[in-house]
Order: sequence, then C-alpha cells, then structure tokens
Amino acid sequence: MINRFLRDRRGNYAMLTAIAMLPIMGSVAIAVDYSEMNRQKQITASALDAAGLATARQVVSGASDAELIAYANAFFKANLGSVDPADTELTVVLPSNQYGGGTLKMSAVLNYKPYFLPSFFGLLGAPADERNKEISFLTDSEIRLKNTLEVALVLDNSGSMDETGSGSGQKRLALLKTAAKQLVDTLALQAGQIKQIEKPVQFSLVPFAASVNVGPENAGASWIDTEGLSPVHHENFDWTKLTDTNRRAEKVGGIWYKRGSDWGDTQNGILSRFSLYQDMKHVSDREWVATGQEYVCTRYRNNGACREGYWRETGYYDETVTTYSSWQGCVEARPYPYNVNDTPAQGGTANTGIGFGDPATMFVPMFGPDEPGDRWAVEGQTLDNYNASNNWWNDGTESSAGGTRQKNMKKYFEVRPYGATSPKGSGPNYSCTTTPITPLKDVTTEAGLKTIKDAIDGMVANGNTNVPEGTAWGWRTLTSTPPFAEGRPESEKGNDKVIIVLTDGANVYGAQGGTDPAGNKSVYAAYGYAGAGYNGTGTTRLFMGTSSAIGKYNYSTSNYTAALDEQMVAVCDNAKAAGVLVMTVSLDLSTKVSAENKAIEALKKCSSDSRFRKDTADPTKPAKLYWNASGSNLADKFKEIADELSNLRIVG
Repeated sequence: MINRFLRDRRGNYAMLTAIAMLPIMGSVAIAVDYSEMNRQKQITASALDAAGLATARQVVSGASDAELIAYANAFFKANLGSVDPADTELTVVLPSNQYGGGTLKMSAVLNYKPYFLPSFFGLLGAPADERNKEISFLTDSEIRLKNTLEVALVLDNSGSMDETGSGSGQKRLALLKTAAKQLVDTLALQAGQIKQIEKPVQFSLVPFAASVNVGPENAGASWIDTEGLSPVHHENFDWTKLTDTNRRAEKVGGIWYKRGSDWGDTQNGILSRFSLYQDMKHVSDREWVATGQEYVCTRYRNNGACREGYWRETGYYDETVTTYSSWQGCVEARPYPYNVNDTPAQGGTANTGIGFGDPATMFVPMFGPDEPGDRWAVEGQTLDNYNASNNWWNDGTESSAGGTRQKNMKKYFEVRPYGATSPKGSGPNYSCTTTPITPLKDVTTEAGLKTIKDAIDGMVANGNTNVPEGTAWGWRTLTSTPPFAEGRPESEKGNDKVIIVLTDGANVYGAQGGTDPAGNKSVYAAYGYAGAGYNGTGTTRLFMGTSSAIGKYNYSTSNYTAALDEQMVAVCDNAKAAGVLVMTVSLDLSTKVSAENKAIEALKKCSSDSRFRKDTADPTKPAKLYWNASGSNLADKFKEIADELSNLRIVG
C-alpha cells in the first residue's frame, strides 16, 4: 500500500505547489514589509533632522524648556507624513548650560507594525504574541548649537599706566596694547574658521580713567540728557542768578529756558550744559586794521602847546570770537542704583522722543564748573586768585563767597578776552581724558579687526582711576538696548557676554588740591564733587548705595577709594546676575601694600567662577577668573585669558 502511494502521481503538483508557496509568500511578505519599514524609517529620520534644526533655532531664540519640548514634538509629528505619529516616540535632551553653546540631542523610536509577516509566521505555527510583535528602530540626532562671544575690554588708561611695568623695561600701557591686540587676534583667528555663524566673536573697547568717554558724536542721542531733566544736570549751577530783563532764566516743567532778547537766535531755547558749551565765547584771534595816523604829544609847554611828540598809526583790532570749548564726550555717573546697572535711559519729554520715565536714568554730559578765581582783569576790579584746581574763567561777581562765585551762571556769558591768562586746570572737560568707547565690532572681518586694534593703539594714559564706571560701561556695550545696542538679545542662547577689566592701581577719587574755596571736597570727576549732596540731600552720589563702613561725611581719599571699591563690587555682582562673565586683571599690584591689597580683593570679588578650571588650592571649588599680572608676564596672562575664552566656544 505504501508502495502504491509512492507510485501515485495524482495531486502531487498541487501539494508541492502548496509546500513551495510557503517560502515564496514568506519572501514576498518580507520584501514588502522590509520596503515599507525602510520607507517609514527614512521618513522618521528626516522628520527628526528637520525637528532638530527647527528646535535649535528656538533654543537660540531663548524659548523655555517646556516650550522647546512641545515645539520639537509638534514639528516632528507634522513632518511624519504617512507614518502614524502614534507609532513613534520622541525624546528631547536640551543643553544643560544656561550660556554658551552646547548640544541639542534628540532621538526617535519607530515602532513598525508589519503587514504580512504576522500571517506568514502564523502559517509556520508561531504563537500569537510572537506573530504580532512590533519591530522597533531607534534613530538619533545631535546638533551643535552656536558658541558666540561678545567681549568688552575695559582697560585702565589712568596716568599711572604711563609708568614702566615691573620687570619689562616698557611702559604699562604699551605692554597692555600688545597683550590686548594679541588676545583679539587669537580669538579672531579661531572664529574665522567657523563660517556658518554670523559675527561669532565681537569685541568692544572701553578705555577708562576718572571717567568714560561715550563719544561726542552721541551728543544728541536719546539716552543723553539734553534738556537738563536729570537731578544731576544742574547740581553745580544756579540759573536764578540770570535775572536781567533781556537775559533771564525761567523754569517751566522742570526745564530751564532762555528768556529775553539778548539771547539772540537762541531765545526761548533750553539752558543746559550743552547750551553752556555753545554760549561760552572767547576772542580766539585778532588782526590790527589801520585807519590812518595821529600825532601824540609827550611833552607840553607852559602855555599848553605841544613841545615834543610822535606820529602813530590809528586803527582797531578786528577780533574773531568763537566758541571757547565743546563737549568732548565724557558723561557723569548716574545716581544709585543706576550707576551700577544697565537700566535703559527712561527720562525725557516730547523733545527727546523716548517717552516719560525717571530722568535720573539719563546720562548727563560732564561740565567741570569754573572754580573760584579770575583769569583776566576787569575795570574797577582786582584779580582774585583762590588757587582752585580748575579755575578757567572770571567769576563775574563781587561776592567773596567761593561757592557763590562757582555757581553764578552770569559769568559764562562774558567773552573771554584775547591774551587772558592761561586757565588753571583743563576747563569744562576737566577729568575727561580718555579716548571714546568703541562699540562691539565683528573681529572676523578685516574692517572690524582693524577698528578694534586701531582703538587699542589710540589709548593714552592720563587721569585718576574709576574702575566701577569703566566696568558699568563695559557691560552697557554688551547689551541689546541703548546706549549701545550692538549686543545680541539677552534671551538668546549660545552666546556668552564677557567683561575683561584691567587696572594697575586702586580706585582714586582725587581730593581737592591746594585750597577749597567752594567746599567741593574733591576734584570734579564722574561723580561730580564729593561735597555736593544729591538732589537736595546731604549725601554725595559717590556714597549712595554703600554700606555703613563708608562714612557718609568722611571726605578723605581713603574713604573715597573704599566707596568706589564697593561700587565696583556692586556693578560686578549685577552684571554676573545678568549672566555676564567678569574677568579681572591687576597689573603690578602687591598684596604687601595695604591699598593695593584692597584693590586686589575687590577685583577678586568682582570676578566670576571659571566653568572649566578648578582652584588649585581647593579642587572642590571653581577657579576665580582673576589674574595678578606683572609687567613681565602680562602677555602670558592674556594668553591664559584667551584659553578661557576659547573654552567657552568649545565646551557646552
């Protein structure tokens, strides 16, 4: 029977065909599912890449973590096309660092559900849970976020920078120029290799001494107090002395105006520091114009007739009257707390076009008052010399009180005669000794690099030291709001804002040299006079916002220094709280000298913590971004700073 079955050929084809169809159909099922699976994998990967790029842009714009994750999921699902979003899972790992660059990591899981394979596996007798099992695939995406730098070089240009640096044989300012340019070159070279980022490294320059120069071209800027609204603006002026009918002052709505016909074309204009610069005149040149001859008798006879004499030329001097001085660009420090922060200027009127706000936020142009004493003879009066430090005009008053002489505004409208004695001091621009600020420039361009390096080369050493004012302006050059708005938005991620502060000495607010007839208590500088109380109070702006350790009526140079040190730490703390990295450098300062050691401690307090290096003395703590340099190793210290800045561009 068995033999008959083996010899029987009926139905063999159908049976063999059925047996053969199993591998054939399995192959077809695998081919179809494999093709569809690859198609869905490709769609998922493409959607992931697109979502990564789109989300990276949102990260840079400053969106919150929750917003970013929601955005990534929505963008990913919107680009899945025919792939069912329910079959996918998206994981988003955002950069952990608040500032600088970092890496955005995203991964997607595709749970593919085969079409034919379950049926095929069923024919093979596979269990139901095995037949219906999904096939999962994982795809990853990493996107490096941009690392951009905005660096403010806040460099000491005080008179001591003209001294020789220790162990170098060169002047400190010359050493600083070389080191600063090398730093800029190093970062520019590194950044120049990255083409996909716009403005990868920008530098600004803030030379400082007793004050900071914001540039005379900004005289009409919206953030400058052109109308005299700030409480600082008229601190040393008494416009009520202008009482002549044809030249008087009238205050309306907080602004002083010119009234009377003697003002000429400027009648009804605003009385301010800027108007003073415009109105002060002097005879800058004169030329003799001959009109004929006349006989001059030198000896007379008894009857009155002329015995001897001579002929002389008659004529007159044609005098050239010009403006005595112009604003050179320096501004005073704002009153606390605006002196230690970057609050935008908010004061103003319809004339400024910036809306109303607190006028104390405005920046006031420096104007060093003429201190008591005369510079030329006036008929019926004798020259009074009070030996004040900045006596550059006649007092124009018979009052013997020094303070009255200093504040009397009538004097400024007398024309300074030709040949008047040279002024003592430097006039209304007293303590304005530095070159102007250079706003942020892209140093990866030839033009930007040249602008910054030329500005560094143009620095000059002169004046006292006011580190907090320099630091505050360094911060202001990095912001995205006026006065200097070249910085990237503060909410933008992938960008570091850095202030590098270098000084070669302690903060100094000069005491009044010689006599002090007006009771100024100090020379005129960024905080005005230390003897002038702010806005009708008895406290000078220099002491506002300071601790009880600062004597509010202690007018010694050591107390001035201590106050400036506190102001410096305050502005650094505020900048750091806003996400700005602060790097500080002391040059030729010694811990063995008390005043210099205090300056070192203040600079250390100012500095930020390194994100990369540990303190060698205590490896559990980050290293401070402070360097104590000498003339002989300043270039090496700036190379270390360059390494620190380079790490900001490399490490997320």
